[in-house]
This record gives sequence, structure tokens and C-alpha cells, in this order.
Amino acid sequence: MTPTKKFRQWYSFGSGPLDKDETIGANKLFRDLAEGLASKGIGSLRYDKRTNTHGKEVITELGGKLTVKEEIIEDAIMAIHMLKKDPRVYANRVFLIGHSQGGMLAPRIDAEGGDLAGLVLLAGTARTLEEVILNQNEDSIKQLEEAQQEIALKQVKELQDKFDAIDNMTEEMAQQTPLFASVYGWYLKEMKQHPVRDYFYQSKKPTFVMQGEQDVQVSVEKDFDRFREMLKDNPSASFKLYPGLNHLFMKAIYGTLKDIWQEYNIPQTVDSAVVEDIAQWILS
Repeated sequence: MTPTKKFRQWYSFGSGPLDKDETIGANKLFRDLAEGLASKGIGSLRYDKRTNTHGKEVITELGGKLTVKEEIIEDAIMAIHMLKKDPRVYANRVFLIGHSQGGMLAPRIDAEGGDLAGLVLLAGTARTLEEVILNQNEDSIKQLEEAQQEIALKQVKELQDKFDAIDNMTEEMAQQTPLFASVYGWYLKEMKQHPVRDYFYQSKKPTFVMQGEQDVQVSVEKDFDRFREMLKDNPSASFKLYPGLNHLFMKAIYGTLKDIWQEYNIPQTVDSAVVEDIAQWILS
């Protein structure tokens, strides 16, 4: 299996057609969080992603015009508005918990209509999706046998060239340029036009950044520390690293990209400290 193919499996966590439980292998991160928060008196709303329920229809209708706005943002904002109208909910106390790509998009969801009380970013990133893809492929190459590395490096270079070409494309060209699977150039180009940093500069919204120290899909240096730097002037920002936890905030068993599927197929639950910290932060 090539590094590029392996990467697409790895980064599918948080992105892709996930269900309301965020079922990944044998684990269900969002289900665990919902049940844990409910035990603390905090209700939650989960839903299947549009591409999970209507994937074929969405791809057929939009094709290369599909962006995270249609895939994720529009439904998230509608769900937030629905909660605010629910008489059981304090309209000014609605928070968004975003995991992985959801953590990446949470500030944009807030700015484009969410108007939330605060954001919880679980294993998010402020890098572009292109950076994450290339960085994960580069990391995967290090785990290959020497004889395979030369071929893999060529594949990553081809991927880099594809990404570089997107910057000079018009919107129409990007919508007509397939990259891999059902992803077109416009999906990446549109997202790149909305850098996370810009939203943090525009808002001092309460934000809780959380990450597992053994997370091999995002990086302490490239992601957690970058969030800390971006939010240094926000007095309402909090940060916490969790020793021994992986991308799903569960115990890291293997701690390597090459064994990631094997690890996620071992049934676990979200660490109780993560649930406790989110609850305390929301209720404080």
C-alpha cells in the first residue's frame, strides 16, 4: 500500500462521511463524549454528516464544486440555530466541540453564523489541508523499508506538484481538476481562502484547545503549539495536552502511523479526564 493511500485512510478521521457517533474502527468518540457530558448535566446534539446520509447525491449534484461549506459548515450552523430555539437549552450557552477537521473548521463555523458561547478544539489543526496531507505522507515514508522509500518520495513529489498547481488555478479550473477519490482542487483551494489564524485575530471567543501527546495524526509542535501562539492574546483561551492519548483521546497502544488502523480497531472509550475537563470548562 502506498503512502498516499495510507494517508487517505489516516486523515479520514474527523473528515469524510462519518456518522453521529464518529465511528472509527471499533470506537465511537462522539458517543462517548455525549454520554459522558450527559452524566454531568450537559446535553448534546449529534448528527450524521451530510456526506454520510446523502453522499452519492451530494457528489452527483455538486461534483467538483463541493467544499466544506456544503459538507460540514451549513449543517453545523443549522444544528446550532435549532438548539438555540429549543426551550430546554440556554441559547447563550451553546458550545461547539469539533474534532480533527471539525476542530480545524470550528472558528469558521462560529464566524459564519454559529455565534457560539465557546469552542472546544479536539486534535484540530491550523495548517492547511495540503500541509497535513504532505506532512503525514512524509512521516509515513520514514516507516517504509529503504527500497520502498524512493518510489514513495516520487509519489509525494507528484502530490506536492498537484497542490502547488492549485494556487494558480481559477475557481472554474479548480472545480474541474480531480485530485483523489471525489476530492477536487476547489475543495482545497476554497478552504485555504479561510485560514484559521484570521478567525482567531477577529475574535476573542472562549476556546479550549486539547490534544493527546501520542497523537500521530496531528503534531504538538505543528498544531498544538501553533494554536497556543495564535491565541496568546486571547485571555479566554485554555490549552491541555494529555499524556499517552491518541487522536481519539483514547490510550495510545502502538503510537505509529503504520499501526493506526490496528490500534483503532481495538475497542476503547474516551479517557474520563477529557470528559471531566470539557465539562468543567463549559460549566465554569
